[in-house]
Amino acid sequence: MTAHQTKPPVPPRSLAIVLPCRNEEANVERVVTDVIAAAQPLCPRLEIIIVDDGSTDRTPERAQALTAADPRVRLVRNHPGRGYGGALQAGFAQTRADWVFYTDGDGQFDPSQLHALLPLLEQADIVAGYRINRAEGLTRRFNAFAWTALVRAVFGLRVRDVDCAFKVFPGWFVRETPLVSNGALISAELLARATRAKLRIHQVGVRHRARSAGHPTGAKLAVILKAFRELFSLAGRIRSGK
Repeated sequence: MTAHQTKPPVPPRSLAIVLPCRNEEANVERVVTDVIAAAQPLCPRLEIIIVDDGSTDRTPERAQALTAADPRVRLVRNHPGRGYGGALQAGFAQTRADWVFYTDGDGQFDPSQLHALLPLLEQADIVAGYRINRAEGLTRRFNAFAWTALVRAVFGLRVRDVDCAFKVFPGWFVRETPLVSNGALISAELLARATRAKLRIHQVGVRHRARSAGHPTGAKLAVILKAFRELFSLAGRIRSGK
């Protein structure tokens, strides 16, 4: 780390929460409300950044109403959608806080578990959640197991759940790291680049719950094939220092 990339203060003085959303009109209001309720007692300065990634439902309108009701909430729109990684990158670019936490806008993670992550920053640069109970079908669980094993082997990661969307990073890292993954590989890229930068990663178990509304997109064949292509391309870039 360079001089301006020193570890931010712990406990956090400011925290940005990035919520990527696509067609989450039934979830976004509840997720934002729950995130604020969970984070407000933990940090005095909050930024809530909703990233609408090309939704075709009323997600943007509902998110806009949330920004009007609370100045800490901001909306970023990717139109057309850039993919999950592109949504996170767009959100990261708008953060100003010392620390950045991201989770999904579908409500499958309980934001109250944030209280278990932030104290661990005393001993680590990054805290990554891992799902202790995956509320998904057998096929999705098997695919996730195989994908995680492959990603760990390719990048030499020692992370139990690469794609768990419940992680805290230093703000400087997500803003200054040249991320290239616009799709599902973004979580692996973040961890691989953090490992290369010799940042310390601490892991903690978090609960995972079934969707109450909406439909997942990660299991689509096109998404999976794109992730495999990106995986080996990214591995080559990182090995060459790009």
